[in-house]
Amino acid sequence: MLMLLFNVGNERYAIATCEVVEVIPLVLLKTLPHKPEHIAGVFNYRGRIIPVIDLCQLMQGKPCGDNLSTRIILVNYCGHNHTKHILGLMAEQVVETLHKSESEFVDSNIEIDAAPYLGKMILDNQGMIQCIRIEYLLSQAEQVNLLPERLVNTAI
Repeated sequence: MLMLLFNVGNERYAIATCEVVEVIPLVLLKTLPHKPEHIAGVFNYRGRIIPVIDLCQLMQGKPCGDNLSTRIILVNYCGHNHTKHILGLMAEQVVETLHKSESEFVDSNIEIDAAPYLGKMILDNQGMIQCIRIEYLLSQAEQVNLLPERLVNTAI
């Protein structure tokens, strides 16, 4: 399986490339009032309003750095009503991929209630890489608020 690698601070993470629509450079985001801190804002992507989660803010409590390697990873996200949407994930050091077979993924057997999006681990010569389970990134309330029914006609 081909995985897209990225950093949150000094920690490495991965997303399966089959979930990735496109990787784009940072764009100007429209901020939303009264939003959770990890929701960086929204932007227009080919006529669709796409919410963006700042993974650094979500996981470490501080925003992603404004670097050339900081990117927005557009992923397919299946919402609460089983409609598909595009969701943006802002992360640092989005510059490489890694190919690993399913048998090389290790279950950590550790569940963190506040971070249900943390999945299996990949081990390589540089250490551990935590896989992200996209379907658990948004809470039920965030799904309802960020992916409302009126956007169903913009679903992919």
